[in-house]
Amino acid sequence: MVTGRFGGTRLARAGAGVTAAALLAACATEQAKEPGSASSPAASQRPQPSAQELGPPGATPRAGEVGRIPPSGSLPPVISSIPTQRKVVFLTIDDGWEQDPGFVRQVREQRIPITAFVMRDAVEALGAPDPAGGQGRFVGRGKWGYVRLLRDAGVPIENHTLTHPNLRTLGYEAQKAELCGTSRLIAKQVGVRPTLFRPPFGNYNADTRRAAKACGLHALLLWTATVQPGGKIAYQVPDKKLRPGDILLLHFRPNLERDFRILVDKIKRRGYELGNLDAYLKAALRRAK
Repeated sequence: MVTGRFGGTRLARAGAGVTAAALLAACATEQAKEPGSASSPAASQRPQPSAQELGPPGATPRAGEVGRIPPSGSLPPVISSIPTQRKVVFLTIDDGWEQDPGFVRQVREQRIPITAFVMRDAVEALGAPDPAGGQGRFVGRGKWGYVRLLRDAGVPIENHTLTHPNLRTLGYEAQKAELCGTSRLIAKQVGVRPTLFRPPFGNYNADTRRAAKACGLHALLLWTATVQPGGKIAYQVPDKKLRPGDILLLHFRPNLERDFRILVDKIKRRGYELGNLDAYLKAALRRAK
């Protein structure tokens, strides 16, 4: 069954499938090979509750906390931050090249809320990632099975196009093919149809929003800061500080497990919570009474 989740309860498939199970075993083997890793056979045999049984990870909005994002005509809104004064930020990650099993383990075991915007060519390792990210160890490993593991860890899987083009250079029909094709593929491979879209490079125009609407996408999600190698935050504001409601952009890059740990620790040391983006967007996009 394929389900949507914006404005309702998002349901994932109960089973991960044969491919995801095989990938999980491969990830466990890889973990055992890494220095300093350890696992208890008895512990691994104990059944663990699923993300659905535990409920959504991360901070959820309090009553009256979130400001309303007004509608922008009939087209999906473009959102770069959440209107809240609470010290909460939101983590998102793009593409899908570096399929590091340690990252999935962190997200699952620590119940870290993060939203993934996946791109077909990255997930399927068609071509090569940007060399600026460094030499990766897990490029394309697991492919869609890895994405299903993220889904099972409670990560919403959203739309980032098939081929990562600059959408401003494409006409409406070509943009629609990129967006709708990605949504269909994710629904087929993951079992949940996306409702959010992140335009590559942050580039979009009116045709992009029209195409997003035609493909059943409810919002274009941008960001307020990016995360660089080493877990360093590159801000887009003069004071170089986190602000309530910030949306942070990461990429599936080499050393993801290490950099993600550094980033999460840094955010918490600064007194911020990690928010559940889905819950906050629902509050921010609520209809006026």
